[in-house]
Amino acid sequence: MIERLMKVSVVILNWNGRKMMERFLPSVCRYSALDGVEVVVADNASTDDSLAFLSENYPQIRQIVLDKNYGFADGYNRTLAQIDAEYFVLLNSDVEVTDGWLDPMIEYLDAHPDIAACQPKIHAFYDKNRFEHAGAAGGFIDKWGYVFCRGRILSVVEEDKGQYDSVTDLFWATGASLFVRATAFKENGGLDGGFFAHMEEIDFCWRLRCRGYRVVCIPQSVVYHVGGGTLNVDNPHKTYLNYRNNLLMIYKNELEKRLAAVMVMRYFLDYLSAFVFLFKGDVANFKAIYRARKDFKKILPTYKEARKNNLANMKVSDIKEIYNGSIVYDFFVKGTRAFRDWR
Repeated sequence: MIERLMKVSVVILNWNGRKMMERFLPSVCRYSALDGVEVVVADNASTDDSLAFLSENYPQIRQIVLDKNYGFADGYNRTLAQIDAEYFVLLNSDVEVTDGWLDPMIEYLDAHPDIAACQPKIHAFYDKNRFEHAGAAGGFIDKWGYVFCRGRILSVVEEDKGQYDSVTDLFWATGASLFVRATAFKENGGLDGGFFAHMEEIDFCWRLRCRGYRVVCIPQSVVYHVGGGTLNVDNPHKTYLNYRNNLLMIYKNELEKRLAAVMVMRYFLDYLSAFVFLFKGDVANFKAIYRARKDFKKILPTYKEARKNNLANMKVSDIKEIYNGSIVYDFFVKGTRAFRDWR
């Protein structure tokens, strides 16, 4: 018997997240029960009772069990290689979805074949009138590689008053609720497994944009994200991964004519950030940035082939969603606190 190709596979990557699944799977199952839609939970070698909980309470959910913890990036790569669907939805285990959340996303993707990836509007689970830090209403990047969102500039998150309710082209879409064409995911290398976690979706979207695909936010769909489910915002390991992976992402994707200048500027800005942590007495995060830069330099040679491949396949060099300024300067010197004031 030939299995039918699914229209949409909603894929949740789990690692010791039984409590998260207990809280958030009910909304995912309730509001994703559509013809041609499946819910899949992939397990990154959890040591809690996640799998037993799933088998007992959600026998209808397909399980894909990985042999070890591959992190977010390669965990999804290995999982999605085992799934046949037109669209993948990479959904964090700490996301509450809403009635009809899939419909506008699928309809827009069906109508716009040049769009490879998109996201809904992301609100904070514990403050549902405000955007959520990790995704808000879609992601952008400045010329020095610092990322920000419609609805979130650095640490300041806006209240949603409908100011970002238009469908808008993005530089990157959040991995908390990332819709992506399966063909685009597989044909463009998927996520960088070497990142383990953090920044991998931004790196992937940068690759897509350079190859001529569009990435958009479709705010007619809304989900609620807890954020920091695995590592909270102040965790030094999260700081380490964010700084190291951000540098790797820049090296892999930045234009040759700009790379040296960006790397020099980031050297000064990263160490400035590190000494701000030290001034505050946060030695752990100071060390995390120092280690991130040290490890970046050490593993850089292993990424030369990836950079060469990205540049060889580049079709678009002038990406309008890259802000040709410094969001850090705008925030701390000019006082910009809202995306609408900057854009």
